[in-house]
Amino acid sequence: MNPPPSPDATRRQVLGYAAACCGALAALLVGRKSGAAAAPVDIVVPSGSPPEVLIENFSPAGASLGTTRVPKLVKSDAQWRQQLSPLSYDVTRQQGTERAFTGATWNLHATGLYHCICCDTVLFDSRTKFESGTGWPSFWQPISNFNVGEGVDNSLGMTRSAVSCQRCDAHLGHVFNDGPKPTGLRYCMNSAAMQFVARS
Repeated sequence: MNPPPSPDATRRQVLGYAAACCGALAALLVGRKSGAAAAPVDIVVPSGSPPEVLIENFSPAGASLGTTRVPKLVKSDAQWRQQLSPLSYDVTRQQGTERAFTGATWNLHATGLYHCICCDTVLFDSRTKFESGTGWPSFWQPISNFNVGEGVDNSLGMTRSAVSCQRCDAHLGHVFNDGPKPTGLRYCMNSAAMQFVARS
């Protein structure tokens, strides 16, 4: 049978355990102050540079200035909400649709260019705009195939061709095969997705 530990030995063990606990607590506090703690879960660290896309630039008169490679514009949801109106956010970032005959440009007849509301990329020229009777601004072609993209939209129980901005992926509207000549296409866009700049 082992003899009971002396009071001095027990005291040393207790003091050693307390010192170890204090050291661990101090290390934790120093780590927090120095920023060594884990980042909050809502902070997203990008894994690399955004990909580049080929965009065609235009003068205010609508003349091509050639193409250039630019980084794809990527922003957080909070940044888009801060930049855009609630309607423009819903349309461009949530694939929403404004009500017919309510947009700022559905019945606009001025000459100029239609830019993306999110990244200012030129999308359409008023010279290709026509009265579709739908209540949305309609065009028979984009100003450049470099500046818009198309994808499949299977929402609402139908298959449609969704149109988006190549630079920032903003949802713009849809394209249909019931437009006028020479293309036979109807790019049915949302006013809330575009900013009109009048030709001087």
